[in-house]
Amino acid sequence: MSKYVYSFGNGTADGEGKMKDILGGKGANLAEMSRAGVPVPPGFTIACQVCNLYFEAGNRVPEEITEQMYEALGILEGRIGKRLGDADNPLLVSVRSGAKFSMPGMMDTILNLGLNDKSVKAVAKLTGDERFAYDCYRRFIQMFSGVVLEIAKDEFEHIIEGRKKKVRVKLDTQLSAADWQAVIEEYKKLVKKHSGREFPQDCKQQLEMARDAVFRSWNNDRAIYYRNMNKIPHDLGTAVNVQAMVFGNMGETSATGVGFTRNPATGENKFYGEFLVNAQGEDVVAGIRTPRPIEELGKVMPEVYQQLRDITAMLEKHYRDIQDFEFTVEKNKLWMLQTRNGKRTGPAAVRIAVEMVHEGLINKKEAVMRVEPAQLDQLLHPMLDGKALKSLTKLGKGLPASPGAAVGRIVFTADHAVEQSKKAPVVLVRKETVPDDIHGMEVAKGILTSRGGMTSHAAVVARGMGTPCVAGAESISVEERSQTISVVVDGKKVTLKEGDWLSLDGSTGDIYAGQAHTLEPDPTSGVLAEFMSWADAFRGKFGVRANADIPRDAKQARKFGAEGIGLCRTEHMFFGEDRLPHVQAMILADDEKGRRKALQKLLPMQRADFAGLFKAMDGFPVVIRTLDPPLHEFVPKREDLMVDIAKLPHADVKTKKDMAARYRMTVGELKKGLPELLKRVEQLHEFNPMLGHRGCRLGITYPEITEMQARAIFEAVAQVAKKGVKVIPEVMIPLIGGVEELQNQKSIVKKVADEVLGKAGMQDQEYMIGTMIEIPRAALTADRVAAEAEFFSFGTNDLTQTTMGLSRDDYASFSKDYQEKKIFKADPFAVLDQEGVGKLVKYGVENGRATRPDLEIGICGEHGGEPSSVEFCFRVGMNYVSCSPYRVPIARLAAAQAAISDKSEVARTA
Repeated sequence: MSKYVYSFGNGTADGEGKMKDILGGKGANLAEMSRAGVPVPPGFTIACQVCNLYFEAGNRVPEEITEQMYEALGILEGRIGKRLGDADNPLLVSVRSGAKFSMPGMMDTILNLGLNDKSVKAVAKLTGDERFAYDCYRRFIQMFSGVVLEIAKDEFEHIIEGRKKKVRVKLDTQLSAADWQAVIEEYKKLVKKHSGREFPQDCKQQLEMARDAVFRSWNNDRAIYYRNMNKIPHDLGTAVNVQAMVFGNMGETSATGVGFTRNPATGENKFYGEFLVNAQGEDVVAGIRTPRPIEELGKVMPEVYQQLRDITAMLEKHYRDIQDFEFTVEKNKLWMLQTRNGKRTGPAAVRIAVEMVHEGLINKKEAVMRVEPAQLDQLLHPMLDGKALKSLTKLGKGLPASPGAAVGRIVFTADHAVEQSKKAPVVLVRKETVPDDIHGMEVAKGILTSRGGMTSHAAVVARGMGTPCVAGAESISVEERSQTISVVVDGKKVTLKEGDWLSLDGSTGDIYAGQAHTLEPDPTSGVLAEFMSWADAFRGKFGVRANADIPRDAKQARKFGAEGIGLCRTEHMFFGEDRLPHVQAMILADDEKGRRKALQKLLPMQRADFAGLFKAMDGFPVVIRTLDPPLHEFVPKREDLMVDIAKLPHADVKTKKDMAARYRMTVGELKKGLPELLKRVEQLHEFNPMLGHRGCRLGITYPEITEMQARAIFEAVAQVAKKGVKVIPEVMIPLIGGVEELQNQKSIVKKVADEVLGKAGMQDQEYMIGTMIEIPRAALTADRVAAEAEFFSFGTNDLTQTTMGLSRDDYASFSKDYQEKKIFKADPFAVLDQEGVGKLVKYGVENGRATRPDLEIGICGEHGGEPSSVEFCFRVGMNYVSCSPYRVPIARLAAAQAAISDKSEVARTA
């Protein structure tokens, strides 16, 4: 029989990663702390693999493993000198989850297990504190009943509130031992009412039921949601940690708290945390009571505080990372309950990585690998514009729990947040959040709570998601039933309701009524710039370009470190108010002469567009894609025209003027012009436009379009180059299915380019003509295509659609089912499908290079900014990725990590 249960401090499999695979993160760290002599309450860990065995056996733990559990329990009882369920000297334990990857608040915990009607009296006698004993017992019944028996927490709270009202007190701490005994009797009645049986008095039965409930919590809705959100595999399972209880609620010499060795919101190297005197752990993290800053522990218990500082500093040095720790003080004795690498915001992750390099704790390579690429997005969060705040009402200040500015409409429930976020940005407002709010927290732009501290559930989860959060804003009254918040400002009551605008500053804790203006951050200075310089050094020659259509976007892309434009979509330039009439005139023209006349008016506009891009990208390549979408996208919708034609005979003067303005006709032209326009629109109608008359097919049918665009490109090249700007143009032909289409369009572009550059005396100007690989046939015939193409750019948006037979627009209607049922591991339009689409890409790269070894290859779909897709592009030998400007830093870091991992893999296999 394999070993599945490990006592703290006993050896396990070699290596930290292997320990976490078996014991989970919490169990591995408890074992390591125990061996290092840190004061850890003794206990044991039931391995992660047992969770999967439990589900495979139909929600039952194999008997042999239960026997191992009781052997470990015997060791624990021997170490502490107490026995579980003993009527004279009872052992009380906590039962907690602990997966390989930290999932704070997502699974279940049970404290004070081992109490029953007999052992509670022994605890009262041993401690000399009857009130403490019965307070622990009622907490245990409430927690056990919620987690194991699935009885709603509110029903227990209602009983407590009723008792406080009866004895006329406001706080739980004012209830006496007799009061708690009365509450316990009501709790037991509630348990029997809901479960049909008495609350279990057999402590071994309690332990088995609690263990199984923790295993089941691995598959609760919030845990599954969290794993999906953080891309944590669903088959890892959770360990169960059983640990002797120590009590922070034994009077004024006892306390409990949580903390971090550095500030997890900003990264500042400052001891950070909170505690409560005379409390248990859940009181701190649940947000029910607002805790005290950890610095105050130095005044209350100075010796304990110094010991805590010494131990946590040692732990940070040992693990070489920020530590998130929990502790309890029982009658002036410090106990460490857990430590783990701390969750942190993007700004904190970068600052901690950089400062730990400066401190000599880690090297630059480790620093680059420490930051998740997606976290960089948080450093690009907007900030509230201080000048514009003067016009808003400041409602108050809470705790700055997660940085960044959030502006949105108020919602009071997680479900409503999901619903309303589809219409407008939302800020989720709660008294305190609970783990079941995770789906609403994910879609909210910001989170505000009136209770809780910097380590409350809201704060920890918001930081992990990079969502701005203000917690513990006690001056604000949150009325979830009436869906209002109210606060007194300058002697006057201010009330906001659901749907009103609210602005938060998660960096300062400030709260404002109204819709604040925000400012963009500067990514070119400070620790981020230093960090990205390290990433770029490891990235080497692998490039990161940006998708940009206008000079403003190109300048922003350069600011974020883009090394060129990987995709300029020329059609976006056609939608401007000054351009669309000429585009429509070209579409409606009856012959080539009419089309050329309209295109001639567009030529100077396109030339100016391209000149602006070339100036912004001085010295870097600019890939310009010729016209791609079908022509019907530039004309009015068929249905709208039919409605207006039907309304026209009955329309008043104002309506006719509005119609004329909308269709760019005079009122007199409407009667004849609208039917003619409808006729042309119907001619353009296609049953499947995505696979219809678009891309290179337009240029083949109407070569004058390609000709005009090529002329605009190379006239801009000549114009800008003469001013001393280094121009590197790359013209990309879209949607080819084979080399013949590319040959047709390339000949047009090359003819115009040579003509324009020849007239300008710039025959030596270099340029490339290539193609977008977005049709499977183009990838499959890449060897032939490469004979004509000087570069490939994989358009993985359309390549995913055409390879998988999946419409990106329609997939949304059933995507949830596909991912929940694990048919797709992830949204294939967000994360590249490496097994299918990726094989085509790899085939295209290898066969293209077989024909043309120096073939430049990149990617310009949305996948170009997704970390795992960037790693794939690096691995198959592409030269660059291209993504939206705001994802450029993410792609730069992902590429650096891919390069580091690739070298590590080479070293391992050498």
